[in-house]
Amino acid sequence: MQNSSLDPKVDFVIKQISTMVGSEGGKLTDIQMDGELLSLKYTPGVNEECPECVPTHQQVEMFLKTSLGIHAPNVKSVQIN
Repeated sequence: MQNSSLDPKVDFVIKQISTMVGSEGGKLTDIQMDGELLSLKYTPGVNEECPECVPTHQQVEMFLKTSLGIHAPNVKSVQIN
């Protein structure tokens, strides 16, 4: 299980998004770069008092694509499992 893309710009974005999802108990793991494809696993957290506060897979994908577009435009595709 790899938790680094080996690209400092991509790792910066992953760290930022990990902090965000981590505030609700979520995790980003199994991070892999294959050319222009970033793939990873997102495990959502649980917040019984505010379930809508936990980012969905689609929201995490949007956050990643937006941040990668700014900080690591070499990543053209994101796959979240």
